[in-house]
Amino acid sequence: MNSKYLNENTVKNVLAANNEISDERDVRTATAPHQKEFPYERDEEGQVTRREFCNFLFLTSSTLFLGAIGFAGKSVYEAQVTPTYSPLKIEGASELQPGTALNFRYPREEDSAILVRASDGNFYAYGQKCTHLSCPVYYDKQSMHLECPCHEGGFDAATGNVLYGPPPRALDKIELEMRGTEVWAIGRKASGSDENNQHGI
Repeated sequence: MNSKYLNENTVKNVLAANNEISDERDVRTATAPHQKEFPYERDEEGQVTRREFCNFLFLTSSTLFLGAIGFAGKSVYEAQVTPTYSPLKIEGASELQPGTALNFRYPREEDSAILVRASDGNFYAYGQKCTHLSCPVYYDKQSMHLECPCHEGGFDAATGNVLYGPPPRALDKIELEMRGTEVWAIGRKASGSDENNQHGI
C-alpha cells in the first residue's frame, strides 16, 4: 500500500465525516494508518522536554551559585588585604595658615582629597568625596566644618564624622605624617575601619 493511496483514503475519510461534528477521535481514526509508519508518542516527548528543562534549570542554578561563591570569596580576600600607599608630600601644606584648607590628589591622581589646618594648628586630611552621593566637600571658615553643597551635609573637620545632613558615614581619612615642616600623606582608610584614627598631627 503506497502513500498516495493512504493520502487519498485519509482525504475521503475526512470529507465523509464533514457532515458530522469532528472531535479528536475522528482525527486519531483518520491518522491511525500513519502512526505505524511515523510513530509519535506525545507523553514521551513531553517527559523528555520536562527532563531537559529540569536539567537546564539545574545547570543554570549551579552556575549562578558557584559564581556567587566566587564573588563572595573575592570580596572576603580583598577585605583582608591591606592596600599599600606610596607616601606623598603635600605641596603648599607648610604655608597653610590655621583655619584654612587646600586640595590635593591622593593616593592616585584621580582621587581628590582635602587638607585642613585647624585653628589650633593641627592638620587633618580626608577624601574629598561626600559619603552621600560623592559631591566634593569644601572647608567652611565660618563654621569650621567640611560642607557638602549638594545636599547640605556637614562633617567635623577634626574627626571627619557626620554632623548633619544625609551622609551615612564619616569621610575617608587620609593618614598624615610630619617630616620637619613638611606634611606627608602616608595612607588612606575608609571611614569606620579604625575608630582610634581620629586625631590630628
